[in-house]
Amino acid sequence: MERSLTLELVRVTEAAALTSARWMGLGRKDEADDAATTAMRKEFENIPMDGVVVIGEGEMDEAPMLYIGERLGQGVPPYVDVAVDPLEGTNIVAKGTWNAISVIAIADRGNLLHAPDMYMQKIAVGPKAVGKIDINAAVADNLKAVAQAVGKDISDLVAIVLDRDRHQKLVDEIRQAGARIKLIPDGDVAAAINTAFPDTGVDILFGTGGAPEGVLAAVALKCLGGEIQGKLLPQSDDELERCKRMGLSNPHQVLYMDDLVKGDDAIFAATGVTDGELLRGVRFQGMRATTHSVVMRAKTGTVRFITGNHRLERKPRLVL
Repeated sequence: MERSLTLELVRVTEAAALTSARWMGLGRKDEADDAATTAMRKEFENIPMDGVVVIGEGEMDEAPMLYIGERLGQGVPPYVDVAVDPLEGTNIVAKGTWNAISVIAIADRGNLLHAPDMYMQKIAVGPKAVGKIDINAAVADNLKAVAQAVGKDISDLVAIVLDRDRHQKLVDEIRQAGARIKLIPDGDVAAAINTAFPDTGVDILFGTGGAPEGVLAAVALKCLGGEIQGKLLPQSDDELERCKRMGLSNPHQVLYMDDLVKGDDAIFAATGVTDGELLRGVRFQGMRATTHSVVMRAKTGTVRFITGNHRLERKPRLVL
């Protein structure tokens, strides 16, 4: 892939963040998501690539734009898989709370898992704890291993978990082991990424969330040198059949980094919509706006934080 794509992709996430941030706190999550999706799709028209959506807004009959199988870009090499979440955290934006982001991940064609829209059990850590976790191990054992790897007492660890009724047993086990917990309402892509940045105060992610979000997080952690493991949790015969069509003879097998994103190269970009531990949200002041983004590439390990200052009167179509 061309390294120039890293900055091109940031323009796409910036556009999605700028449009969706206008809906922050207004209680209208669908409008926020539609705004992000429309802006992202429009900006993709300017990107020199031949992309195919493998993780998007849904199947063709469910989503008018950024649907699975849609072609993106100008139809020229490089040939890439594209995973998008124009607005990770629609409820977050509707309520005006923390960690809504606009996200894109790409890899060479055929290298991203075409994850079905179903639940996935996940565990994720930053670089210091790579190789120390096991999704099949007890929660307490994983916490002990991570504590040793990062040089902390278990009581100093912070585990991040989606605040869901289904996680009550998990929460109890984390507390019994002596670790602290940050419960979040939504946004487990941002949560997984935060495990790779010590300043966020997050050491490990546990729990069950969306499988597509697991692939997006895997691309980011591949760039950052972290690790995520996952297990699909099909809830119906239709979901089991979808797993088989993906080539997973055992739908419950552990999915490691190389299963989620193959090869040695991938690019991840995200722009903050609302404030979070890692990225600031969009700031508006009249016809000016400021965005805060991160973009990273697996091949080089480069991570860039980008502050964008936008003159909106010069961008009537948000061509950034």
